[in-house]
Amino acid sequence: MWLTLIAIAIIVMATIFWIMSTQRRLVVLDENINNAMSQIGVQLSSRFDALTALLDLTKGYAKHESETLIETIKSRRSVVTAKSTPDEVQRQEGIISEALGRIAMVSEEYPELKADANYKKTMDAVETFENMVRTSRLIYNDCVTKLNREIRMFPVSMVAGMLGFSERNYLEEQVAKANMPDMK
Repeated sequence: MWLTLIAIAIIVMATIFWIMSTQRRLVVLDENINNAMSQIGVQLSSRFDALTALLDLTKGYAKHESETLIETIKSRRSVVTAKSTPDEVQRQEGIISEALGRIAMVSEEYPELKADANYKKTMDAVETFENMVRTSRLIYNDCVTKLNREIRMFPVSMVAGMLGFSERNYLEEQVAKANMPDMK
């Protein structure tokens, strides 16, 4: 009888420790995703700042176009945070892509703008932030893969839902970005 009670107690304790360990592991994976999304938000914000500086440069060439675009960006821009969804990131990237396309049209109409040293420097900054966002997207998707894989595998799948964890969505590459014009 004592052996049975001890065996049951050991099994219950082992189960509790396993659940605690699983919860901690899932929290770490979930926080990695939140951190990666926050990094994307910081870099998108920096891209918006560089984009605004680029628009300021175009004011001398196409004042109405740049002012309209600045107002559009300000009204549609939102902050990407750790709790943002991939759809929100896609919307913000769409705003940036649209603005870059319109700036490209202005720079084609005014070749002297393309030759401006400040324009080139600002375009380099926009491109640098784009590369940083791309890298952060890879990190985010890698973190999502790790969490999703963990949640879907037995025996973790049995308790993940009870612990409040669910699969996360990936950030998909925008098709429109592949067709972006070269602005240099």
